[in-house]
Amino acid sequence: MDDSRNIIFKNSARIITKLQLLSVFFEDETVYKIYIRTQVIQKLFENNPDLDIHKLDLFHLQYTESVIELLRKIKRGNEKNVSIAQDEIIYNEELIQKIRETVRTEENFENAKQARAAVINKSLYQLFQNLSGYSALPPFPKDIAAFSEKYAKEFFHEISPALLYELTEFDPAEVYKNGYGIIEKKLLGWQCKQEFKNVFVCGLKCVESEIEVYKLQETDDYFIFYPERNLFLDLAFSKIESVYAPTLSKQEKVIRELSERNATLKNSMNDIKTSIPAEIKPLLNDYYQKINTLDFINDDFDIQANILKTMLNTDGL
Repeated sequence: MDDSRNIIFKNSARIITKLQLLSVFFEDETVYKIYIRTQVIQKLFENNPDLDIHKLDLFHLQYTESVIELLRKIKRGNEKNVSIAQDEIIYNEELIQKIRETVRTEENFENAKQARAAVINKSLYQLFQNLSGYSALPPFPKDIAAFSEKYAKEFFHEISPALLYELTEFDPAEVYKNGYGIIEKKLLGWQCKQEFKNVFVCGLKCVESEIEVYKLQETDDYFIFYPERNLFLDLAFSKIESVYAPTLSKQEKVIRELSERNATLKNSMNDIKTSIPAEIKPLLNDYYQKINTLDFINDDFDIQANILKTMLNTDGL
């Protein structure tokens, strides 16, 4: 009989240790009170050898092991949620890095646009000199198409072949032309009047072709430059209004939002890890109240069978 009693006590101690570890993990007052009360019940049997030791074994079977199973199920669910949160943090950090790289590329593009406008302004002036017979120097750099080729994929707006044809179509009688380039007569007049001061507006692309759109400073006059043919033509902006969108960057706002989200996730990681669902807390309290009122001297444990499993129906967890 002593051997059986010792075995039950050792088994009881192992079960209580499991409960203790869970109480430390969750840091929940009710779980801690359950652990303390379960410990007190074991002490009751240790200090009262006349009590039927099998009632302690039955108590753990019907009560303690069931609540341990419940807490472990919650713990596993929480660990999955922690893993999901960690994955989200990693994904957000990767996205932040990509956006920062895009921001740097956009900054480069903004600087490149200004430099490009300066190149086109100089080329237009030199083309005017050619057409006027004042200079025989080539008006365009050899790599005149390099700008469009570099930035078209990421920053130019897609247009249809029909629109490309419409934008680059012209009446030969209305242009000046030489071996270097072609420019609409009225556009060259505007350029002379505005002293060849233009700003880059946007780029358009169609398959392998690119068009650059410019505006004369302090006017509402637009024109296109078609690098494939060194072609300058007047542009009615309404023709591209449906495809044009100013590159107003929202990346910094997105970076800030993602960074704040990651900070929130990191700060709440321990809460995610140790949280107990709100609907379970009252059940745990009811369980504590139940084991707190058990009378091991008078209660018949046989009629208590499955009481906790009925009380703590956790199949949905």
